[in-house]
Amino acid sequence: MQLTDTDVVLVTGGASGLGAATVESALAAGAQVVIIDLPDAVAALPERERVTALGADVRDEGQVQDGVDAAQRAGVLRVVVNCAGVATPGRIFGKRGTLPLDDFRRVVEINLVGTFNVLRLAATAMAGNEPSSGDRGLIVMTASVAAYDGQIGQAAYAASKGGIAALTISAARDLAEQQIRVMTIAPGVMETPMMAGLPEKARTTLEALVPHPARLGRPSEYALLVDQLIANPLLNGEVIRLDGALRMPPR
Repeated sequence: MQLTDTDVVLVTGGASGLGAATVESALAAGAQVVIIDLPDAVAALPERERVTALGADVRDEGQVQDGVDAAQRAGVLRVVVNCAGVATPGRIFGKRGTLPLDDFRRVVEINLVGTFNVLRLAATAMAGNEPSSGDRGLIVMTASVAAYDGQIGQAAYAASKGGIAALTISAARDLAEQQIRVMTIAPGVMETPMMAGLPEKARTTLEALVPHPARLGRPSEYALLVDQLIANPLLNGEVIRLDGALRMPPR
């Protein structure tokens, strides 16, 4: 599939990090872009041609539907990339006591339930598209290496990302009849706002864990993989680790 100026790429979490890099790549390809992110993040974005930005919570059906509707008004909703997420840490039980159930629930609801909410509403819209190179659309989800190598304090995060990884093949099979592909990227340690506040020593330690290249991943490399998923019609129902052969230790 090749994007045109009538195609729309919808990116959740598109105001920063992996999502922002994906937005830039979609614009460079000539597509229209719809960004869904939290209202404060969207308010800080400059106005740009071919970009519509909406403040929304991915857990909210009506707000996500508004984003999908905006994408359909802008053109043909062809690609959706789910980058919205949180990584709130907390041990199941430790010095601070038992992990509050609401903390666990919030991470799972934003990362997993929010992703599924976007997936289902976007797929419904894409089902009405005319196929392009055999595809009516592509939905990309974002998991994490934590889905496989969850560290101490990552119970909620690992569970939410593991759910996304497990959802991938089922969603791809469900939507195959509609000619909609579903893929998931599982990034390792990336240069995102969540990493920006780390001390230099902590950053150096993380970089040393990556066999090759021994550095943090770049958001542009995530966006490049999205481009490759769009272009290759045989990529479907799979989770691709984007981590430089990283396998996370317990802590």
